Amino acid sequence: MDRNLALLKVKEQLTDHRYTHTLGVMETAIRLAKKYGANEKKAELAAIFHDYAKFRPKEEMKQIIMDQKMDARLLQFNSELWHAPVGAFLVHKEAGIEEEEILDAIRFHTSGRVGMTLLEKIIYLADYIEPGRHFPGVEEVREIAEKSLNEALIKSISNTIFFLMKKGQPVFPATFHTYNDLIMNSED
Repeated sequence: MDRNLALLKVKEQLTDHRYTHTLGVMETAIRLAKKYGANEKKAELAAIFHDYAKFRPKEEMKQIIMDQKMDARLLQFNSELWHAPVGAFLVHKEAGIEEEEILDAIRFHTSGRVGMTLLEKIIYLADYIEPGRHFPGVEEVREIAEKSLNEALIKSISNTIFFLMKKGQPVFPATFHTYNDLIMNSED
């Protein structure tokens, strides 16, 4: 699917603010793909579609999680996690994207997973550091991302875990496992 068609499809699903965020994620993902040797076209498409389901009704997302037999633990955690796996399903169903690598990058962009692919890491990180993001710690992660993709991921995930802990919110197990996997297998 070409960029303009993908952006048109996504724009229908998002608020103006979230669409601007998506453009930032797209540009950041393309830049990171160039820097770290990933497929730029796949990074572009995954970034464009990463928030496709963000504004779907919670009941619809909950139903899709149950009907598609996705990880049932999702329903016990913050519904902010839901749009990633539901988005991957809907992008396949409604936009016709069939490439598993792209769908997985969408599916795991909020939680991460053990053994993340290069594309998954890029989309996760691009979502975190795109230029429109302004929160404590994001500048440091942007700087780290210029030197090491894995170290930037480790820092972004630890920031997220600390943020949730400070708010007294539970952390999805896959996020802890992703952090541990990156720490234990960091190559750079």
